[in-house]
Amino acid sequence: MTKTTGNQGGRPSVLDNFKPLLIDVAVPLGSYYLFKEAFGMSTFAALAWSSVVPAVRTVWGVVKERRTNALAALILVVNVVSLLLSFVSGDPRLMLAKDSGVSSTVAIGILVSVRLGKPMMTEGMKPFLVKGDPAREAAFQRLVSGTAAGSAAFRRKERVFSVVWGLVLLAECVVRIVGAYTVPVDTMVWLGSVIMVAWMAIGFLVSGGLAAGPMEQMLTAEAAAGRDERPAVAAAA
Repeated sequence: MTKTTGNQGGRPSVLDNFKPLLIDVAVPLGSYYLFKEAFGMSTFAALAWSSVVPAVRTVWGVVKERRTNALAALILVVNVVSLLLSFVSGDPRLMLAKDSGVSSTVAIGILVSVRLGKPMMTEGMKPFLVKGDPAREAAFQRLVSGTAAGSAAFRRKERVFSVVWGLVLLAECVVRIVGAYTVPVDTMVWLGSVIMVAWMAIGFLVSGGLAAGPMEQMLTAEAAAGRDERPAVAAAA
């Protein structure tokens, strides 16, 4: 009797779909707070150590896979920018404003990726659309590769999703910078987090309505079409 563990029949699990997002985003961000809060490291040291994984992933992609790992490279750039900004000190308003440098770097990276035809937010959105379903995974690949009937519309929405998040992060950056120099420092310390949460909520709402919602409908239809096509092909054979 054979005992099967993990994925059965080569089918991707939910963890498999989330793995790139976990490795490229969650690990570096989580390790930063772990090093800073749990181990009491300085901001500079925590940023430096949390840059190890994205740095390795970026170099590995270029050397071994002959391609750039966009998410890992973006997180690495953000960490480098944060390291440089960590040297800025003395002016409390400037210290508040420098946090916006991270948002602006991410936003610019996302918008550039759309311009290059490789929307960066797709990897983050994909697990929520695919839901670990092999049929939806296959449908997703057909839609993004251009082999499905609805590929053109799907890819337009894919670009819209990234553009929305790029603009939202840029807007959040501008609002926080303006607040850093116009709102009392004691107020801006907590208001900065409120602004960030508010813009994230706007991002989820707008990107969901304009892109993620329609993409999920198209993906569901394509997955259903794929299921209907397989029995027909089997019968013909």
